[in-house]
Amino acid sequence: MAVSGIGATRRDFLKAVGIGAASIVMSGHTPARAQSASARPNILMIMVDDLGYGDLSSYGATDLKTPHVDRLVGAGIRFDNFYANCPVCSPTRASLLTGRYPDLVGVPGVIRTHLQNNWGYMSSRAVLLPKLLKPAGYHTAIVGKWHLGLESPNRPNDRGFDHFHGYLGDMMDDYYKHRRHGINYMRLNEEEIDPPGHATDLFTEWAIDYITKRSDTKQPFFLYLAYNAPHTPIQPPADWLERVKKREPGMSEKRAKLVALIEHMDDGIGKVIVALKACGAADNTLVIFTSDNGGQLSVGANNGPLRAGKQDMYEGGIRVPMCAVWPGTIRPGTRSDRVALTMDLFPTICEAAGARISHRIDGRSILPTLLGKSQPVEDRFLFWVRREGGHYGGRAYYAARYGDYKLVQNSPFEPMQLFNLDDDPKEQNPLSDRNRMYQKLAAALRNHIIEAGAVPWEKYPARVDGS
Repeated sequence: MAVSGIGATRRDFLKAVGIGAASIVMSGHTPARAQSASARPNILMIMVDDLGYGDLSSYGATDLKTPHVDRLVGAGIRFDNFYANCPVCSPTRASLLTGRYPDLVGVPGVIRTHLQNNWGYMSSRAVLLPKLLKPAGYHTAIVGKWHLGLESPNRPNDRGFDHFHGYLGDMMDDYYKHRRHGINYMRLNEEEIDPPGHATDLFTEWAIDYITKRSDTKQPFFLYLAYNAPHTPIQPPADWLERVKKREPGMSEKRAKLVALIEHMDDGIGKVIVALKACGAADNTLVIFTSDNGGQLSVGANNGPLRAGKQDMYEGGIRVPMCAVWPGTIRPGTRSDRVALTMDLFPTICEAAGARISHRIDGRSILPTLLGKSQPVEDRFLFWVRREGGHYGGRAYYAARYGDYKLVQNSPFEPMQLFNLDDDPKEQNPLSDRNRMYQKLAAALRNHIIEAGAVPWEKYPARVDGS
């Protein structure tokens, strides 16, 4: 399909892909190839919101249909042991864009509108991904949910992105009205906008617009596409919900609404992939797909065989789907049981793009694994933290892992528990606190907490009314 100016792009593409998305898969089935500096890939980083480990057909779901993400999984490499850096939103996004543990960049919890319920402020010392990609020749953009700051100097353009078309805030109170606490956080760069439509459809359209516009240039692009689906409120378009109810008449209303929201999002992702192909960009685009944390059980999410869900430090709260596709470079239909975290995508993307990292990060590149090369198991401690208000009392709670051993504190008011995930993947049988791995993990976590203590997570001065 020929494409001209961006003004006609959205209409033309949506007409073209509305029916045909199901039949298009990113092409390329040859072994890994070396990339020259002049052939650096475009990079499409797709992060969805609160998608459970078991809420894709390709990850075991039997009551929903996600053909477009499933095709991505089949067209590249699937990870079985990929972890979000936190069981909630902002910290994981901070880790993606900095390659650091979130509490080391000032985001141990969710960034929100009101000070009395805000648990993060992005450090001015943090170096974000677009700052490294631009010297490597990339145009950088974010479409969708930002959730790392509501005002200067922590908006996307302030932190290095060339283009922002999306939502500054945390959750939307309504997918069609795009408000939070009555405030409009929708932006085109720094301009407040008020577009009609379902947020998933808008983010899909804006991503297609961006991809099409950039296809007219020779400069590679990095697009961070951050859907807010399937986060609450669970608000699928009516026709998508009706479709699910007809197909699954015995399904509960709660589950049907979530399934419809996920399937609608999957359709949007399919349209974006079609746009890549129609623009001739698909063969030289690295696509990475993952979720920011596990699914929310109270709204019907499925985290597969894993214990618990969103907000929890058990596996269901932090282990998430992840796949990567790079036609002709990543072998289709491959699978890895390597343990990796969201923060590892930062150096992975930089390595694929030829971007130089000259400062300290915590992530480790998994590009060799993506390319089918031998990569030794990382000898490292892994940490998770979340600080939160409400019944958590403004305190933090943690998990730590070394090898198959995992130390879990699922609330600030609960004791630590040690599990061997190889023997006990559902985390049902805690080991003794006299186990040598309990002491080893507790000591490593204590050292991490000391390091994080040097990084403030509120803007100074912070004074809450009534204190």
